[in-house]
Amino acid sequence: MDTLHLVDPELLGVIDNFPKMEMNAGSLQGLRDMARTVLSAQQLPPLPVHCREIQIPSRDHDRTIGCLLIQPDEQPSKTAAILHFHGGGHVMGQPQMNQPELMNWANELGCLILSVDYRLAPETPFPGPMNDAYDALRWLNQQSAVLGIDPQRIAVAGSSAGGAMAACLSIMARDHGEFPIAFQLLEAPRLDDKIQRQGGHNPYTGEFIWTREASAFCWNAYLGTKTPSAYASAARAEDLSNLPPAFVSVGALDLFVDECLDYTSRLIRSGVSTELIIYPGCFHGFQLAKEAAVTIRSQDDTLRALKNALI
Repeated sequence: MDTLHLVDPELLGVIDNFPKMEMNAGSLQGLRDMARTVLSAQQLPPLPVHCREIQIPSRDHDRTIGCLLIQPDEQPSKTAAILHFHGGGHVMGQPQMNQPELMNWANELGCLILSVDYRLAPETPFPGPMNDAYDALRWLNQQSAVLGIDPQRIAVAGSSAGGAMAACLSIMARDHGEFPIAFQLLEAPRLDDKIQRQGGHNPYTGEFIWTREASAFCWNAYLGTKTPSAYASAARAEDLSNLPPAFVSVGALDLFVDECLDYTSRLIRSGVSTELIIYPGCFHGFQLAKEAAVTIRSQDDTLRALKNALI
């Protein structure tokens, strides 16, 4: 179905200028290279924060995990922290793709940000990326005194595949009972590996930027031969009680809107304090239109949610 008439007019330029992206095994490396080229030209905002790339320990003693650490130049003592995961379908992406926004979070909230350069599929399918996520949560807790953060005020956040990891990590942390998570911020998260394989899908979603075909390729790459579980696909969790408060945002034309609606409903029915915002006329990745009113609104909504949860 043609859904162009439903798109917010300020976002049409993104559709016109975004290169056609056919996600498959043959095109993946080229798409990764193209994304790195675009990222190399990124301009960072002149904010009073400092950014550095660090290596943290992993459960594999012969390997470390790369991360981007962002801190305010004048960081308050015992401040909050945000453990962040980038998007990219679990097959591409890196922390720097969100660096301008994360720098703004650190500046506005006075908090520490750790964005994880987790391993990517298909080279490292599940559970490898989630092991990296949990190891990063462990490191933040173990180093909380050195980093000057309050381990009771650590939030997880991410968009798309990163939102999926934040949701799954919230479930994993609850089940393990080692490290508390104070809040989960899920932006257009892909939560359900089953929904794209079922018939009767929403015909008004998934036409632009991130398609149903791309999503199916990425799920197959990420899951590999593993049996899906709640730690890979959050919607598979049978019990959503006792999870951290959640903020979920998604576009009305986004491929993931239906699974976000279902997951949010289940969180609410499980007694989890939850806010959901659906942006009309918006497809997956609509924030590429940086000056659009809806993009600015979504950024303000995200910052407000983080402030309310952590400050």
